[in-house]
Amino acid sequence: MYRERLVATEVSTDNGRLLRHLLLEYHDFRRHKAAHPLLADTFEVADWQAQRLKTTHLDLYQHPGYHTGLEFLLSDLYAPSAMTGRDDNIDRVFPKMVKWLPDHLLGTLAGLVELNLITQQLDLELAEQLREAQIPADNLTVAQYCEAFRQSRQLPLRERQLALIEDVGLQLDRYVRNRTLGWLLSMSRTPAEMAGLADLHGFMHRGYTAFRAMDDVDSLIERLVSREQRVMDNILAGHPEPFRLPADL
Repeated sequence: MYRERLVATEVSTDNGRLLRHLLLEYHDFRRHKAAHPLLADTFEVADWQAQRLKTTHLDLYQHPGYHTGLEFLLSDLYAPSAMTGRDDNIDRVFPKMVKWLPDHLLGTLAGLVELNLITQQLDLELAEQLREAQIPADNLTVAQYCEAFRQSRQLPLRERQLALIEDVGLQLDRYVRNRTLGWLLSMSRTPAEMAGLADLHGFMHRGYTAFRAMDDVDSLIERLVSREQRVMDNILAGHPEPFRLPADL
């Protein structure tokens, strides 16, 4: 619906051009995915992986200083079935974003869009691998998941996914330490609702609140990425218990 607006908007910086390129790519992928016969399977895969992430990082998930932030990451950032309105609204307000937002923030938003795109692309590929192996996505075992993971033709994208989690997570933490952002989000709630942007505003406010509440985000991101790198290495090596990690990791 808003693709033409993305194409027609003039941008003058590298970050603005990168954000537009990624929004266009994500826009087209979302349309492709919505019409894909395995759409429902991608939601099953996403749910399975979200539960796996909670289990792998249960100590962090239950930590009072991290719980809200991790819940936001899993429920808002990794919830593709529920974010169509939010994503459409990002396309819709793109002309204002490139006009009013600082260029470095456009770069961070580009990283978020790329991370979301890669995650959903990998979910779809995994669903296709499962269907090819005649494995039902709604009754997936660890062994079946790992075998499909190893068959992936997109392993470099998984490395890129981890790099983006680290980079974007640290950038977002720096932004939310600015109290002015919280004030602006509070003041803009009613105008956002009047403009039909309540879902996008709610997403931004939840993210701000979640990151503000977290302790030592640098340490959290480092541990998450290190653990997930170990999990990926374990899966690719055929480890019998790929999600079991050393106590000190």
